[in-house]
Amino acid sequence: MAGHSKWANIKHRKEKMDSLRGKVFTKLAREIMVAARLGGGDPEANPRLKAAIARAREANIPNENIQRAIMKGTGELAAESYEEVFYEGYGPGGVAILLKIMTDNRNRTAGEIRHLFSKHGGSMGEAGSVQWIFEEKGYITIPKEDNPGINEEEILLLVLDAGAEDLKDEGDQFEVITAPEAFEKVKDALNNASIKTSIAEITMLPKTTVPVSGEEAQKLLKLLDLFEEHDDVQEVYANFELVD
Repeated sequence: MAGHSKWANIKHRKEKMDSLRGKVFTKLAREIMVAARLGGGDPEANPRLKAAIARAREANIPNENIQRAIMKGTGELAAESYEEVFYEGYGPGGVAILLKIMTDNRNRTAGEIRHLFSKHGGSMGEAGSVQWIFEEKGYITIPKEDNPGINEEEILLLVLDAGAEDLKDEGDQFEVITAPEAFEKVKDALNNASIKTSIAEITMLPKTTVPVSGEEAQKLLKLLDLFEEHDDVQEVYANFELVD
């Protein structure tokens, strides 16, 4: 998990910078639209929409933009029709890569993603070729520097009582893993205890990891960055561990 953890934090910081350029605004608006279309416009009755709205507010997206995206999703406003699909394959070093896509043109997006894979030392796979390596989990990080005097045993009891599956000490932070349905309860328990978190999301975590280092790691990170920058890619998941 070390590689995933480190990269998740890099992604989190990068998203804050990207939001200044509007790229994250666009991606989060699409997520809100699709979540509202699939589960309705009431965030209290639609956990996916609630999570998308929370991420949008963290990125400082104006409330009127959020409401407009919800209305587009429910059909109250005209909007493009986005389809959610997953593309998957392998990157440098045999690392499994899973991409969550939202597109209004599946053929165009598939061609562009296939080109990125092949140009940067990877290969696009068939549906289901790597998705089995990942499982949906709630993922919360607790930076130690933002929580001075934090006690591991106290945190462990708190999150386990709220329904978490595991707590890991990763040196500069704690990582909390939950089932998707327990995520909101665990996050609320941490918030109510005034414990600061840096990442709180439902994501796809790898069951196993592949070590990468040196030039291979550089090529992999370059490819992952290119996927992150693609307009139709909502999320990038990979099962690597960086070897120092």
